[in-house]
Amino acid sequence: MAAKDYYQVLGVAQDADAEAIKKSYRKLARKYHPDANPDDPAAEERFKEISEAYRVVSDPEKRKQYDAMRRAGAGAGFGAGSPAGFGGFGSGQGGGEWRTVDLGEFGAEGLGFGDLFASIFGGRRGRGSGAPRPHKGADRHIEVRVSFEVAAKGGEITIRVPLEVECPRCEGKGAEPGTPVETCPQCGGSGSVSLVQGGFAVQRPCPRCYGRGTLIKEPCVQCRGEGSVSERRQIKVRIPAAIEDAERIRLRGKGEPGPAGGPPGDLILTIRVKPDRFFRREGLDLHCTVPITIVQAMLGAKIRVRTIHGKKAEIRVPPGTQSGTRLRLRGQGLARDGKTGDQLVEIEVRVPEKLTEEERDLVEQLGQKMGAD
Repeated sequence: MAAKDYYQVLGVAQDADAEAIKKSYRKLARKYHPDANPDDPAAEERFKEISEAYRVVSDPEKRKQYDAMRRAGAGAGFGAGSPAGFGGFGSGQGGGEWRTVDLGEFGAEGLGFGDLFASIFGGRRGRGSGAPRPHKGADRHIEVRVSFEVAAKGGEITIRVPLEVECPRCEGKGAEPGTPVETCPQCGGSGSVSLVQGGFAVQRPCPRCYGRGTLIKEPCVQCRGEGSVSERRQIKVRIPAAIEDAERIRLRGKGEPGPAGGPPGDLILTIRVKPDRFFRREGLDLHCTVPITIVQAMLGAKIRVRTIHGKKAEIRVPPGTQSGTRLRLRGQGLARDGKTGDQLVEIEVRVPEKLTEEERDLVEQLGQKMGAD
């Protein structure tokens, strides 16, 4: 099999998130599944490629190792294509100068290539028996919009998260209840077999069970043999005070369930803060604009200003204050990591658009007086 780029096989970008990868995989798997394409060897081969690619890039650790190998020049994938059976490790066509790759950068110090690929694909060297190795589930990434006040003061919110959970009808087996689920005799239930290429053992999804480890005669009608269904769950999340827009919160163990009984992944929330009509934020400081009359600006005044803490604070406007002047309310900003910001009040002097006859006379008299002085 020629070397393949797993992202190209799945039709996704290299930086695609777990949800996009899963969505693309399911679409392609349904299209090329052997049950939907009987007696079509090309579709079966395509399904094997899709399954292999998804098995790697859907697992956070395997994907990390795969990306590292791609950056190191290990070609487009793990298929054949070079003298040693690993596309891209040779620098020439059909032989040539070999590139030395430090396995330490892949977190696999002391491993041979066969062991490295076995660890990446989650199998063992050679055929074995028993269930597939459990792996941590995929992380789930979602955006959460919170109000400016919650982001500033902190608080608890409830979100609804779409997650893949074990199918309640078949209990994750993928088969209709009461129908047999047999251990695949070719891979012994491991879901993978070992192929020897150029003297190296490479793990690939079992061609008989397509990586499941089991043979299902009657797929579950609820999950269609997937073993999992989509479900929206309510989760309570504690938002820390003074959190900023685009900050992330990691909820460990709240992500996708782990394959073969492995631990669940994490839920990663990207916080999006809604703008406020009154407050603007700069670091821990809050900014606001407060209108005053021309008389207050000329003579000075004491005004009350709303704060993020729910109470109004009194601030003195000096006589002769100009529009655009900023006055500071110390300690009325946001608090984080032992530091507290201030609230800066920008004064906007508003001139009346209409005057009564009496008001006009008074203003004219004032103008004459000030002009005479």
